[in-house]
Amino acid sequence: MEQNAVRLFSDCYGSRPEGVWYAPGRVNLIGEHTDYNDGFALPFALGAGICVAAGRRDGDTISAASRQRGGAAITVPLAGLAPGSVKGWAGYPAGVAWALRSAGHQVGGMNIAVDADLAPGAGLSSSAALECAAGLAMADLFSLPVTRTELAAFGRRAENDFVGAPTGLMDQLAVLLCEDQHALLLDCRSAAGTSVPLDVGSAGLALLVMDTRVKHELADGRYGARRRSCEQAAQNLRVRALRDISDASSLSALDDLVMRRRAMHVVTENQRALEVAELLRAGRPDRIGPLLTASHLSLRDDFDVSWPEADAAVEAALSAGALGARMTGGGFGGSLIALTPARSAHTMAAAVASSFSMKGWLAPEVASVRPSQGARRLR
Repeated sequence: MEQNAVRLFSDCYGSRPEGVWYAPGRVNLIGEHTDYNDGFALPFALGAGICVAAGRRDGDTISAASRQRGGAAITVPLAGLAPGSVKGWAGYPAGVAWALRSAGHQVGGMNIAVDADLAPGAGLSSSAALECAAGLAMADLFSLPVTRTELAAFGRRAENDFVGAPTGLMDQLAVLLCEDQHALLLDCRSAAGTSVPLDVGSAGLALLVMDTRVKHELADGRYGARRRSCEQAAQNLRVRALRDISDASSLSALDDLVMRRRAMHVVTENQRALEVAELLRAGRPDRIGPLLTASHLSLRDDFDVSWPEADAAVEAALSAGALGARMTGGGFGGSLIALTPARSAHTMAAAVASSFSMKGWLAPEVASVRPSQGARRLR
């Protein structure tokens, strides 16, 4: 992937890049739709991600090419960057440049070439990986005085305000801050992250990620509707955010039953995320399965963001011996994660594939994953 990005850069721009930066995708072990409610999440970085080869160029333009998008370069003037001005995948790196420049950072002309082994639209934060790899490149090339936490916030601004997807901060923080063999317990109010050991292999377990092949699009309005419902619930309950509700019984004050269910998910999901973190600290990954499954049921029944393929995969995985399984990501498509005894991982994956086949669906893409290091410069 690194060599492919370098080769594409040379083909498009006739020179060698000044550097190559890498950012992984992420899987959220638990803590879904809690980030924009100032809550808690427990993501970890994947071994798959996005490479960005980059270098400075004369003039005030940014040019970007992607091997996954045919390799043709898209060039836009930096001075003309504004929300919605760059459509498609190139909006993510352009949006980061816009966010940095809007904050007074001197990002100049640059060329970018991208290669990836991370599937887009699979709920594994390919957009955040692209934002963070490009952001690290900009910070290094132009010697910008920004911390990784600040860079995560610029990535979120690119996604929220430039692209128009109303996501929280979890994805970018996970991509930039995760450590090898650890999950990251995120306090999404303070943006503080604490590494938590996640070595399931030593316990004879495996984590499988299953891409259901149903693509999702967080800018299509449904994600934003959930966020607005949560914000309205917090306002009605007279708290800053739903993170400030620790007793689910207090949600009975919400007259709107749909709003109450949305809030119920957030309140109980925060509790589950903290419980999973404590079990992992205690060296008991074998006990987190029921909490993962409870998270899925809450996302399905209270938050209404699951989809038929995810529900079928969770059911088949549990029937085949998985200790727990849940959809991961924003929902409406994408992937799920399952915790299973390592010895039966193949059997479980086959059971899910058989379930899909009986319904006439394409078999999901299944991969065993381990927590990996976050974003970094490769050369």
